[in-house]
Amino acid sequence: MSLVPRLVRSTRWVRAALAVSGLMAGLAGCVTTGGPPPRAVNNGKDIATASDQTDADRRLKVRLELASAYFARGQSTDALDEVKQALVASPNNAAAYGLRGLIYAALGDASTADESFRRSLQIAPHDADTLHNYAWFLCQQLRYPDADAEFAQALAEPNYRGAARTLLAQGVCQARAGNLAEAEHTLSRSYELDPASPTTAVNLSEVLYKRGQYERARFYIRRVNTKEDLMSAQTLWLGARIEHKLGQEEQVQEMGAQLHKRFAQAPETLLFEKGRFDE
Repeated sequence: MSLVPRLVRSTRWVRAALAVSGLMAGLAGCVTTGGPPPRAVNNGKDIATASDQTDADRRLKVRLELASAYFARGQSTDALDEVKQALVASPNNAAAYGLRGLIYAALGDASTADESFRRSLQIAPHDADTLHNYAWFLCQQLRYPDADAEFAQALAEPNYRGAARTLLAQGVCQARAGNLAEAEHTLSRSYELDPASPTTAVNLSEVLYKRGQYERARFYIRRVNTKEDLMSAQTLWLGARIEHKLGQEEQVQEMGAQLHKRFAQAPETLLFEKGRFDE
């Protein structure tokens, strides 16, 4: 299940379901890929439109759109080349630096990624999407307190529409840090905003399971496992572990049958066969 144009989706860095101490979360970073902010005209009284863009603005926009498209396809070096050319044309473009941060993170260059995100936020300190991306990058670097602070800043931005997504990412990061009580609270808030999200339901169920709240964990995982297009080896295995804790052997065996039928080669099926429910 996966949750970075305005949205570049399914990059190698953010597209996969993340195993975070057993937590599954497909997280996406949002990256703004348009050109520079609209230029005010007539002393700020008119609204800038497409006709106000210069040829340079349009070329910059094309570069960033190409970079985003390459990045979405996993072609990080091609994406980086386009971003470099965009920054030559517009050295202080926040969107280009934000995308540069995502690309260098995907390439494993944490130092340059960090510098890129910070430069983007120097230029546009209130860009909630970049704050979200930087926070998730910091979480990947195990810099949990810093990540939590950036997530909180993104959520504090007025009129931010990505709150459910950011709360999901923050909750997963808190769980990774071992702060399960905080993670439960944060993921519950995300679920309230987006109760249809299977990713949030799975992560919340996993946290509740780890906290020994098995009945509540069962409620959320069942919302996923009752839909064939959403269930996976990971969700069925989580469901089996929860039912095992509740002493519901019939339900455990039902989950096991589904695992064997649909995901016979999955590692979770092997764990089920060996009865290793506490791993």
